[in-house]
Amino acid sequence: MNPAPPAMADDVPAVVQPGSDIASNLSFDQLPLAPATLLNLQQLGYRQMTAIQAASLPLALAGHDLIAQAKTGSGKTAAFALSLLTKLNPRRFAVQALVLCPTRELADQVAQEIRRLARGEDNIKVLLLCGGSTMRPQMSSLEHGAHVVVGTPGRIMDHLQRGSLDLEALNTLVLDEADRMLDMGFIDDIVVVAQACPKERQTLLFSATYPEGIAALSRQFLRQPQQIKLLEKHEGSKIRQRFYEVANDRRLSAVTLLLNHYRPISTLAFCNTRQQCRDLLQVLLADGFVALALHGEMEQRERDQVLVQFANRSCSVLVATDVAARGLDIAQLEAVINVDVTPDAEVHVHRIGRTGRVDQSGWALSLVGSKEIGRVGNIVRAQGGSVEWHSLSALQVIGEEAGKPLLPPMITLRILAGRKEKIRPGDVLGALTGEAGFNKEQIGKINVTEFTTYVAVERSIAHEALRKLSAGKVKGKQLKVHFLQGQAGQDITPHA
Repeated sequence: MNPAPPAMADDVPAVVQPGSDIASNLSFDQLPLAPATLLNLQQLGYRQMTAIQAASLPLALAGHDLIAQAKTGSGKTAAFALSLLTKLNPRRFAVQALVLCPTRELADQVAQEIRRLARGEDNIKVLLLCGGSTMRPQMSSLEHGAHVVVGTPGRIMDHLQRGSLDLEALNTLVLDEADRMLDMGFIDDIVVVAQACPKERQTLLFSATYPEGIAALSRQFLRQPQQIKLLEKHEGSKIRQRFYEVANDRRLSAVTLLLNHYRPISTLAFCNTRQQCRDLLQVLLADGFVALALHGEMEQRERDQVLVQFANRSCSVLVATDVAARGLDIAQLEAVINVDVTPDAEVHVHRIGRTGRVDQSGWALSLVGSKEIGRVGNIVRAQGGSVEWHSLSALQVIGEEAGKPLLPPMITLRILAGRKEKIRPGDVLGALTGEAGFNKEQIGKINVTEFTTYVAVERSIAHEALRKLSAGKVKGKQLKVHFLQGQAGQDITPHA
């Protein structure tokens, strides 16, 4: 039986911020973690805790319920994963921890990270339950038992209603990106799921923002929670912000000017509306950019393909609204362009924080209309410092890059076989670097889904890689391979 969390002196959540004793720069070996877990962390390259880990892990490991305000990419997954893993009984094949996520993409990322962190434990089974996949295989997996379930609220509720998911043994409930789940209308589903969990449990709530809905949710389902709020600050040397005043009728063409001048490999362009996303996408495609859009009207399969191409660097520009891009964590993002200035200064900070991660630098470029000047003032007050204004007329492409299209370095091949055919990333890599004769450095990310495998290859070898994979075999089978078409039929095959 999981012990109840220690009582607190009063009902007021404690706010912990970086710089306090509990959020100091600690190493993981100062936490009450098993030696095998510490060894695994060391092997995975985890050295010092991030701010959210240092602030939340001691409290979570002590059994407290938590409300933690932290953005994607801050290390929050490890913050709750290490806590829930310490309470698992590997010999009991029953669901002991449940993590709710707003989207399938985030749930998949979280499940993968928990599996990595669980390598030091004995045969911990982590199961992903999301929409977009058939129910029968998921129900079969649940029958064989799982220790941790990660999923979206709608699909978790479906399993509860069918009786295929038993939460009787659960001791930890995690609500990840709770504000996004509320934005997407999942509040009723969350209530149903939370009520199906044992009352004697630990609840950990993580949210990028703290709207009233989160406060109401915490009052309903958390017991005397500790509250952690980390003020987000970006190092000026890592994220270089520039603002450009623009006339509204030149706003979309100004994006192409920025892209041709700065020439980032990967850019996330934020628009305030879906219509602006659609309009910008058409402008970029007409100007020869390899661009894709991400919005709420897309089917899950289309969304998955867009994210695969952007993450593996075979798409130069991803155009999205804030809602569509929440939960999106892309490594090596060279630039963020604010096509419109957001009216919320906190959202601006989250937007630009997508670039300049870890030891990398990045550009944050904002186009400002005459009616948006006041919004820039709000951003300055929220961030401190001053604004660096530049002129669009000064943008130009010089040197060898002049006149050349901005093409992504990779191309995505789609193999019509996946986990159902027992395909693994190593099988595809072996086929390309073995008989096909390519170097490992020429192969990028390999994503294996249930029925499909996506592999990124360098643009210069794309045609040859397609030919050799089509003619050769993977795991003894000849498979169908083709170039992945971009959104709206955009052909991303390489040019001579």
